[in-house]
Amino acid sequence: MTDFTLYGFWESGHSFKVALMLELNEAKWTCEPVRFGSGETRSAQYRELNIMGEAPVLIHHRDDGDFKLTQSGVCLTYLSKYFGTFGPRTEAEDYEVLRWLLFDTHKLSAQAGLVRFLRKFANRADEPETKFLFNRALSALKILNASLEGHDWLVGDRPTIADIACQSYLHWPEDIGFDYSDYSNVADWLDRIRALRGFKPSRELMPSGFEAAVMTA
Repeated sequence: MTDFTLYGFWESGHSFKVALMLELNEAKWTCEPVRFGSGETRSAQYRELNIMGEAPVLIHHRDDGDFKLTQSGVCLTYLSKYFGTFGPRTEAEDYEVLRWLLFDTHKLSAQAGLVRFLRKFANRADEPETKFLFNRALSALKILNASLEGHDWLVGDRPTIADIACQSYLHWPEDIGFDYSDYSNVADWLDRIRALRGFKPSRELMPSGFEAAVMTA
């Protein structure tokens, strides 16, 4: 029996964060494909599911009824509490994890994801707006790299949802235009994430939002 349904697609780093958290916890889940490329998230039907018109949407099929969550940081926080994994252990860590979730949403994934879309899917790599956003994403990457100096993980001595949030789009450096040769802390950190038991790349967890193929996680 399926415990969770995730509305998402593999090209979405925000969907990947939640899919990976489900997979790392060996959850029983399925993916409902979101046809982003054909404009599904702008449809009235999808807006009924998520008024923000975004992916992912996570549905937890509970005994007391379906429980819906949107926004990847919210989904990660819920799953961390539900499974008792990848979460903070102290009050100080609680706020530190929250700080990184907000940093990722505002500074890292927000910029890197948009740059990736403009470069890879919209053929707008050379436009001034794309270059401006790239520089903002690069600034966030520099902060991430500096924060990992002497540390394996962003918070404490183990991986948390802070790491799961911040890692998502960074597995596609060529699409964004990143070169990790000068950011070895980030490169090593990504290797540690890929070495986690149960890790799978986004493409193996969800269908495409731009193709007709459908798969089940």
